Amino acid sequence: MKLETMKELLLDELQDLYSAETQITKALPKMAKTASTPELRQAFESHLQETEGHVQRLEKIFKHLQESTKGKTCEGMKGLLKEGEERIKEGGDVDVVDAGLIAAAQRVEHYEIAAYGSARTYAELLKENEVAKLLDQTLNEEKSADQKLTKISKSVNMKAAA
Repeated sequence: MKLETMKELLLDELQDLYSAETQITKALPKMAKTASTPELRQAFESHLQETEGHVQRLEKIFKHLQESTKGKTCEGMKGLLKEGEERIKEGGDVDVVDAGLIAAAQRVEHYEIAAYGSARTYAELLKENEVAKLLDQTLNEEKSADQKLTKISKSVNMKAAA
């Protein structure tokens, strides 16, 4: 699709995010099941609930904009999740696998942080204040999830290195 306007770019970004978030809701249960560190498992489980909220928030945005959620598959997220899936399949020392799961999850979070930040900026430029507010709410939750993973990684990485 040829992008001609900032509104088209915002819609494209939102559809990409919607695809990404729905893919993540399928991946997080597998990651939680694989995690051996209770704190990491809990982080994945709670982020699944948060991610389901992100999907609902995006649906609210699409309804507000009178647009469809359908449009594209987020290939970037598909690739990131495939790498995480490969890490799970490879197996190995449980602490090392947990460290790898954290790295894979943080790649996902960083992708989302970049995408939500861009979409929020586009919404602000278009004076779509309600949309910008909802996107900012999700952006802050994604940043918080990344910080939580960083905190958990400190102990997990030490165990993996031992």
